[in-house]
Amino acid sequence: MLVTKKMVGIFGGALMAGALSVAIPAAANAMGPMVEAMDQDVSGGTVSASKIMAGENGWLVVHRTDSEMKPGPVVGYAPLKKGENMDVTAILQEPVKSGEMLMLMIHSEQGGMKTGYFEYTLGAKEDGPIKPDGKLVMKVVTAE
Repeated sequence: MLVTKKMVGIFGGALMAGALSVAIPAAANAMGPMVEAMDQDVSGGTVSASKIMAGENGWLVVHRTDSEMKPGPVVGYAPLKKGENMDVTAILQEPVKSGEMLMLMIHSEQGGMKTGYFEYTLGAKEDGPIKPDGKLVMKVVTAE
């Protein structure tokens, strides 16, 4: 079979597209931990993150916060699996009013007595926040 420049161009493009479809998921998996979320209505008793990348199994923990951006008391949490987590929703354990700020933070599943049970209390080591490069992985949202 005679291979022409046109055929090489067509097949080369197809090969390149195939290579990109393999490279994109690999790049997504290489992304560090992160939380994506927006200001939202919490009147239904829940708060959600649209996307979370977790380096290990752990927790989305919802802390109260304010303009000082320090994590306060925990008002909700939800389990996370290692890798990409989409549309993660935490049930709020107490009322949150419109205008209040919430910090959605990734915590680990390490240091506790039982796997699969959220054991963290403010300042404790059990199931505590992850800190790559010494920084918390979180996103602050305002309740609407």
